[in-house]
Amino acid sequence: MVDPRTLRRWLYRIVFVAIAFVAVFIYVLPLRVGSAHWPGPDLLLALAFAWVMRRPDYVPVLLVAVVMLTADFVFMRPPGLWAALSIIGLEFLRRREPTSRDLSFLLEWAMVAGVMLAMAVAYRLVLAIFMVEQATLGLVILGQVSTLLVYPLVVVASTWALGITKITPSEADEMRSQS
Repeated sequence: MVDPRTLRRWLYRIVFVAIAFVAVFIYVLPLRVGSAHWPGPDLLLALAFAWVMRRPDYVPVLLVAVVMLTADFVFMRPPGLWAALSIIGLEFLRRREPTSRDLSFLLEWAMVAGVMLAMAVAYRLVLAIFMVEQATLGLVILGQVSTLLVYPLVVVASTWALGITKITPSEADEMRSQS
């Protein structure tokens, strides 16, 4: 018989992939997700960060790597660069999850904003080193701002619609003992 926690963990992993697939599908539709003056948010990144801050076991590193790498190919970004930076940011937040468990939402949001800012700067630096054509700095900043503005909505939707709440200390101890 399958352990209910294991079944729930795998169910949420499947839900994560399904939401990512729907988000990528909507982005590639010939709709205007963002205007030329205001780019749309990176929903995949916001979703991954929101879930890792609540339930790190629902978003394993390999799953996020595959999703982000697939998005790199679909969106014709340099393959693996944004995926690697996303994994670095995700793992940074995952390592701080025990200490950030008791933080207020505003501090969590500020921590996520700092990680996203560092990722955007690193992305631009790597592209500049290899002399790859880049979007203007203004568009990049607006894209990060739109992702940060949508982050609370992703957290609310994840919490209320999907039931993804912050992990309790007893659940964290139980997960560590099972590992």
